[in-house]
Amino acid sequence: MASQSKQVGIWGNTEKPAFWDLLPDIAAWAGKHELDIFLTTRIIAKAEKGFDFDYKVIESADDFKQLNLILSLGGDGTLLALSRAIGDRETPILGIHLGELGFLAEVTTDDMFAKLDRVAEGDYEILERMVLDCKVQNGNESHSFHALNDVTIDRGSSHRMVNCELTANGNHVANYKADGLIVSTPTGSTAYSLSAGGPVVMPNLDAMVVTPICPHTLSLRPIVLPDDRTIEITFPDNPTGGLALAVDGQVQESLELEARVTIQKADYKTRMVIFSDTNYFDVLSQKMGWGKRGE
Repeated sequence: MASQSKQVGIWGNTEKPAFWDLLPDIAAWAGKHELDIFLTTRIIAKAEKGFDFDYKVIESADDFKQLNLILSLGGDGTLLALSRAIGDRETPILGIHLGELGFLAEVTTDDMFAKLDRVAEGDYEILERMVLDCKVQNGNESHSFHALNDVTIDRGSSHRMVNCELTANGNHVANYKADGLIVSTPTGSTAYSLSAGGPVVMPNLDAMVVTPICPHTLSLRPIVLPDDRTIEITFPDNPTGGLALAVDGQVQESLELEARVTIQKADYKTRMVIFSDTNYFDVLSQKMGWGKRGE
C-alpha cells in the first residue's frame, strides 16, 4: 500500500471538452481530501476563464518532483507525453481515460471517483514500467529520446521498402527488408507492435520486442530480446532516402541513409499507479477482445 498523497498534479488533453467538464469535480474531490492541486501552465493558458478553486502551478519539469502523484486525463497519447515529460523524476502517474479505447489508463470516467477515493486513502500500488533509451547518430547530429511504448523506423516519405541491419550487443541478428521495424517495451507490445503481428508481453517484464513491419519474407518474425541487450540498427543498401524515426508515435525525426540508431533499456522506469484488484488479462479482454471468438 502506498503512502497517502498530499500534492496531486493534473496533466490533461485540453482539446477534449470532457477534460474541462471533469476538472472542477476533481478539484472538489481534492478539496474534500485536503489535497493540494497543481496545474500545468498549458492548462492555465488554455482556460477560457479563471478557476474557482485554489491551485499551484507546475512551472518546470523539476516541479514534478514535489508531487506525490499526477493525474493524466486524456488518452494513451496524453499519458505517453506525460511519461516523457516526467523522465527520471519518479512521479507516479494515474491515467484517467476520456476517450473510446485507452489501454494505458487505469481508470475510466465511470469509476473515477471511487478509484480517486482509494488514492486519497493510500490504497494503491506502483507498477514500474520499462522505458527505452534511443540514441540517433544522424549525419553530424546526435539526438537522444526516451520511449515508454516504442521506437519505430519506417520508410517515411519513400515508397520503397527499408533495408535494416539489426545487431544486439554487437552480434548480427538479421537483415530486414520491410516497411520498417518497431522496437517496443512490454508496455508498447499492445500498441503498434501488436498490430504488426508482435506478441503480447506483460508490462511487469523487462524485455524488448523487435517487430518487422510487413517484412518481404515469411522467415522474419517478431523476436523478444532480454533487457541487457543494446540494439543497433543501420541502413545499408538503401537506394533512396526518406527514412523516418518516431518515438511513441509523437516525436519524429528524418533519418539519413548513414544514420545509426542505438536502443537499450533506460536507467529509469515510469511509475504507474495500479490497484490490487486490477487483472491485466481482464483489461486485454475488455479493451482488445482477448480470448473472444468472432461472432
